[in-house]
Amino acid sequence: MSHKELIKQFFTLQEERVKTYRTFDSGFKEYLESAPDYDFPSYRQLVHDITQKFNKISSDVITIETNFREAGHTSIAELIRRIQLKEKEKLELTAQFQIAQQNSASDPSNESKADETTAVKLSLQKLVDLIVELLEELKYEAEDILLEDT
Repeated sequence: MSHKELIKQFFTLQEERVKTYRTFDSGFKEYLESAPDYDFPSYRQLVHDITQKFNKISSDVITIETNFREAGHTSIAELIRRIQLKEKEKLELTAQFQIAQQNSASDPSNESKADETTAVKLSLQKLVDLIVELLEELKYEAEDILLEDT
């Protein structure tokens, strides 16, 4: 696979991540709406399916990173690595956010739980903004490769 194809594949994988997060978010909303008799088995299956998708995406991204590193494109490999690490952090923060949302929904009068949800949401948004910046940096760094004729 050419470097141009690898870059394109990376961005396709990022789009898959976005779609997977949308599925995860909508599934979590359905789970919250099933209160007070939460449909935990369905949610657990969703988490399992989402985890498998994210693991596959991560594995593919690591392969792309390795290809660039071995070809001497260390700056591109390093950006891909940084994005991958931030995506891992985003998944962990998303789980924290979901827990905070459930805690807040189960006790709406508790302001500290609502404050925690807001704080985690803000941290998550800052992280998403950083990932977007890194993706833009990668596009800039890979511009010559993307303009190559294959």
